Amino acid sequence: MKLLLDTHAFLWILSDDARLSQAARNAFRNPQNDVLLSVASVWEIVVKASRGKLTFPHPAVPYLREQIRQTRVAVLPIILSHVLSLESLPMRPRDPFDRILVAQALDEGIPLVSRTLGGYGIEILW
Repeated sequence: MKLLLDTHAFLWILSDDARLSQAARNAFRNPQNDVLLSVASVWEIVVKASRGKLTFPHPAVPYLREQIRQTRVAVLPIILSHVLSLESLPMRPRDPFDRILVAQALDEGIPLVSRTLGGYGIEILW
């Protein structure tokens, strides 16, 4: 099964944070699942790190590259159909990073691993 991680889920996987649900943790660890990370999440992390809202043991970019490689998540690009799906979404959430994650999950027909982004007709795994 393909799964799309939201930004918090990815960060909590990296830090082994207790806020990550056991179901999400198990789905991530299941070798039969293809786990995806949106380029939007990478963008969000880099923006927040550059503003000092996130700190990492190394500069953000090399750290993220290494973590993506080590966790073997595949990076999901933002394509035109994802962006066009935004028009049909309600304006909740207003955060553009969250909105594109929802649009990607809808357009790709895959579950979103998220604690907060339910209610859009997408399958949420948490």
